This record gives sequence, structure tokens and C-alpha cells, in this order.
Amino acid sequence: MTKYDIEAKTVEMLKTVFDPEIPVNVYDLGLIYKIDVNDDFDISIDMTLTAPNCPAADFIMEDIQMKLESIHGVNKVNVELVFEPEWNKDMMSEEAKLDLGLM
Repeated sequence: MTKYDIEAKTVEMLKTVFDPEIPVNVYDLGLIYKIDVNDDFDISIDMTLTAPNCPAADFIMEDIQMKLESIHGVNKVNVELVFEPEWNKDMMSEEAKLDLGLM
């Protein structure tokens, strides 16, 4: 397993995490700002939320933590919640915008 494999698997797993109120995964919503895999296969994620007072924040972060820890070869996972830059709809993938009828 290489760092690239872990990173690819991380993206794959992030695409299975959803905000319960939005039918688009956190990756395509543009909520993931940084994915860093170090030489020990520790994963660091910087992510944000669509709104700072998101009621599902704990659920989403726990879901990410559990799913990434389940990747074979991963040592530790750190999910950091950041609010800079502030999230906006332009950060969504084209597919997400289509799914939500914004195009």
C-alpha cells in the first residue's frame, strides 16, 4: 500500500459520507479542504461545514473518522474542523450542483 493508494481510498470513503440534510456527499459538496497522508499512513483532514452551526457536525465528523480508520494500513486519523475559507456553493463539484438543481 502506498500513500497514493491511501489517499485514493480516503477520497473513495469520503464520497460515502453525507450530511443527513443534503443528498450529496461531503467530498463533492466541497467540504473537504485538505487531505494529507504522511509516511506512517496517518491521515489528516481539514474540513468545513455548509454552516458553522450545522446540527449534524458531530455525526458527520464521527462518520468520517470511523470510515477512514477502517481503511487497511491507516495508522491514525485526525479530522480538523476549519471555517476559513468560508464554504460557498462554488466549492461544489459540477455533479453536486446538478444533483441539487443549481445548474
